[in-house]
Amino acid sequence: QVQLVESGGGLVQPGGSLTLSCAASGFTFNDYDIKWDRQVPGKAREFVARISSNGDWTFYGDSVKGRFTISRDNAKNTGYLQLNHLKPEDTALYYCVAQRQFELYRGQGTQVTVSS
Repeated sequence: QVQLVESGGGLVQPGGSLTLSCAASGFTFNDYDIKWDRQVPGKAREFVARISSNGDWTFYGDSVKGRFTISRDNAKNTGYLQLNHLKPEDTALYYCVAQRQFELYRGQGTQVTVSS
């Protein structure tokens, strides 16, 4: 059974930091790129970051570039997203996605709320 389970979300003040984790099981994790998306109710889903299957390249959305860092540990079947210098506009439900060509798995998401 394929599972992606996100964790690490929560309430944080502007300027603060969080680390999101994405624990994978039920598929060959290191065959898949890992991507993080986010969504606010009533708005389109937004691309946040992506990392290749072996971690040799990363790519970021313009709104998070320089503040967020994506990484992975293939030995632990886990992906990560480090969120720094958080802003209120980063408030969203953050999803982990495992993707290999047209094959895609998505987790249930973890809520990040940035507010004073």
